[in-house]
Amino acid sequence: MSTQFQPVRRSNWYLLTGLLLGLSLGLVYSWVLNPVKFVDTAPAALRADFKDQYRILIAAAYQDTGDLARSESRLALLGDPDPTTALTSQAQHLLLAGDPSNSALALAILAQAIQQKAAAGVPPAATSLAQTTMLSTYPAGTSASALAASLTPRPSPTPSATPGAPFAVLKQETVCKTNLPQGLLQVEVRNATGGPVPGAEIVISWNGGEDHFFTGLKPELGSGYADYKMAPGITYTLQLATNSASVSGLTAPGCPAEGGKTFWGGIQLVYQQPEK
Repeated sequence: MSTQFQPVRRSNWYLLTGLLLGLSLGLVYSWVLNPVKFVDTAPAALRADFKDQYRILIAAAYQDTGDLARSESRLALLGDPDPTTALTSQAQHLLLAGDPSNSALALAILAQAIQQKAAAGVPPAATSLAQTTMLSTYPAGTSASALAASLTPRPSPTPSATPGAPFAVLKQETVCKTNLPQGLLQVEVRNATGGPVPGAEIVISWNGGEDHFFTGLKPELGSGYADYKMAPGITYTLQLATNSASVSGLTAPGCPAEGGKTFWGGIQLVYQQPEK
């Protein structure tokens, strides 16, 4: 009588246990005992928030030295498709957040300098840090225009390729579009070659009040664009802070709507500096 041996069935759990144990030990070794250390990482590989800090340092250095070529070389290391847009967009976000680092103005000035160089072919004189009081820290929720109005003294970089020539009003027209905020005053500032001028300060005043706002804080609409919401029934006067003609009698116009109704329209102004 032959004896048959039944095969011993072994569980496969020990394989899974060994795999998990090996994976755990590998993670402990790579993350704790011997983690990867990045040395001399290229700025383009940095996280977005570190890139923001890098731009702030570059802008601060430009304020101190006025070395635009070196600032452009440093910005190129970040690999931004458009350094001017990146600078103005970051300045806008800082203003909306209350500008905790007091860096929005420095970013805007550097963006303007790069834009001017591209238009004029020569680097403009820098505004030194000693000549400019940076934006003060305000509580969250403070408007961008109120933050900009805290600048004292005002920065005065030359916003064109033709120093001395005053900016003139190229176009002024009423805008009646229901898809725009009511009472919207749209301002576009161009240099002598027709290019946009970012960072241009605009002064708007009315009986008993004054406000300041800047071009370039809405880069999606153009680096030379700025807007301001006019209150119905108020008459305003507007001019650029640096060498421009003033425009008075600005008020939100009444525009016809369906059913015989009206709504508050807006105004579009285009400033351009004539060629010398």
